[in-house]
Amino acid sequence: MPRLGFYVVEIVYEQQEAAPSGNPALYAAVDLGLDTLAAITSNKAGFAPRLVNGRVLKSYNQFYNKRRAELQEALGRVGTTARMEHLTTKRTRRINHYLHAASKTIIALLVQEGIGTLVIGKNLLWKQEIELGRVNNQHFVQIPHARFIEMLRYKAELAGITVKVQEESYTSKASFLDLDLLPVYDAASQEKHAFSGKRVERGLYRAKDGRRIQADVNGSYNIGRKAFLNFFGQGIEAVRAVRPVGLPISTVVQPCALDRAAVLPTRA
Repeated sequence: MPRLGFYVVEIVYEQQEAAPSGNPALYAAVDLGLDTLAAITSNKAGFAPRLVNGRVLKSYNQFYNKRRAELQEALGRVGTTARMEHLTTKRTRRINHYLHAASKTIIALLVQEGIGTLVIGKNLLWKQEIELGRVNNQHFVQIPHARFIEMLRYKAELAGITVKVQEESYTSKASFLDLDLLPVYDAASQEKHAFSGKRVERGLYRAKDGRRIQADVNGSYNIGRKAFLNFFGQGIEAVRAVRPVGLPISTVVQPCALDRAAVLPTRA
């Protein structure tokens, strides 16, 4: 496939999916975002929520936007150059590489934990209707969340994990700790929905009784609840919702991405 200054060779091959693995009654939910690329929660007792850093991708895009604007200004007209195309290609490759590394690490974590079902939150038109301010809007729409979802989906299926993509409206507004009802967004409806808690400063969500939970973790748990009514059959007391930990993402090329023998860093 020809590109400006180079060719792209695409290799398509078939790979057999693994037999179902893990416990299908153990669910993991993923909430996608900006500063936190992914918040991973589970109904498995003792599972500490994990956060995947999204600021790496923001940094890639910030440098790209600044350098692209400088080159466009130097060109003095609408158009592109080989240098600008090379810059765009490099940015795209760096983002794809990080998304592949992050999705590989997430699926390896689920395999290690024996989790058999993955729920991924997604909203239609979330890019078109996002309202985070001009700067954050630019960062958000430049991160290919749909591509990331597909990476998670096919890698999970190859590892024998069942995947469900869940509509996630109101999951960031509803209170997980108060088990608020989770309605489905309807543009034609005039009904106003009220929730027990609200999002406060520093990415925290405050429940009705004053308890606080990391906001992305709150959304992730609600995505799981929305997908499966029995997501927390053991009760929310069985989860560790308040203290998430970072999930280290190595961008060093490693063989056998879905090797079941791979050991992830564990929390002491």
